[in-house]
This record gives sequence, C-alpha cells and structure tokens, in this order.
Amino acid sequence: MNDREIVELFLKRSETAIRETESKYGRYLEAVAMRILGDESDAAEVVSDTCLAAWNAIPPHEPENLAAFLGKLARQTAIKRWRKRGAQKRGGETALALEELGECVPSRESPEREVEGRELREAVGAFVSALPDTERRVFLCRYWHLDPINDICRRFGFSQSRVKSMLARTRKKLRKHLLEEGIIDEG
Repeated sequence: MNDREIVELFLKRSETAIRETESKYGRYLEAVAMRILGDESDAAEVVSDTCLAAWNAIPPHEPENLAAFLGKLARQTAIKRWRKRGAQKRGGETALALEELGECVPSRESPEREVEGRELREAVGAFVSALPDTERRVFLCRYWHLDPINDICRRFGFSQSRVKSMLARTRKKLRKHLLEEGIIDEG
C-alpha cells in the first residue's frame, strides 16, 4: 500500500491505517527509537505510541511525506520517553548529542511561546539548508538521527577528529546564526 492510501485511511478514521503503518514503517520507527532509547521493549512501545500520535494528528494534518512525518513523531516520542527515565539513567549517545546541541539552542526550562518556537525552527531549518552538502549530512546524522560519532565516521570515511571538529564548527556557526537572527542572547 502506498503512502497516499495510508493517509487516506487515516483521514477516513479506518483502523486499517494503524496496521498498514506498522507493517510498512514499523522497522524504521523502531530503529529511530532504538537510536535514542537503546531498549527494544521501549522502542516497540514508541512504535505503538507513534501510530497513536499519527492517528490523533491526521486529520487535521495531512502529511505529504508520510515517512518523514512518522519519523519526526517517533523521535519526539522517544525523546519524551528518554527524558522521563530520569537523570540518573541518562547517558550514551542521546545525552551527548543533545548536550552538544544545547550549547546553541536556548534552554527549554522556561515556558516558550509558540511564536518563539516557530522562529527557532525556521532559523535552524534555514541554517541547515544553507550548509554545504557534506556538512549538512554529518550535522543531520548527529543531531537529527542521533547517530554515534563512530557510525558517522564509517559512513563518510572520516576520522573521528574530523567529524568532531566539523560538528564543533557547525555548532559554532549555528550559534552565531541564532545570535544574528535575534533568536538567542549573547549570555
């Protein structure tokens, strides 16, 4: 079944949409969750929660790219689950990647308005889109897919020091971009 047909099932509120989504995208969603959580049972629950989130989001939202839409929902769901685990269990690639990116992005501790969140998403999106291809792909592997540094090194054929310095330079550029856009303060 193609994506358009699956979205149509969601729009018609047919429970078949859930089965078809799990059948077509279950392994992908589980892989997304495993990168963040590192636990098979948690990842399986994320797949179910992602399908429920899609059920609740379609309609009114009608995604043009179902795989990207589901991947985003799975990431959000897995990160929420990871945060709920508690500070004492945090570690590994997810904590490290989010901590690295935290140097550039304002804290989420105080309530942010919808407008500020949208401005941040647009500024980061514009920044990432303007990056050279390799730099963009490495950045997305690390901070969107939460890939470990070693996996990125193997994928691109780069040394660990090259990947780390590329990511550090990109984060520095992102911070500068967000400062110039007025999204974050110098502090």
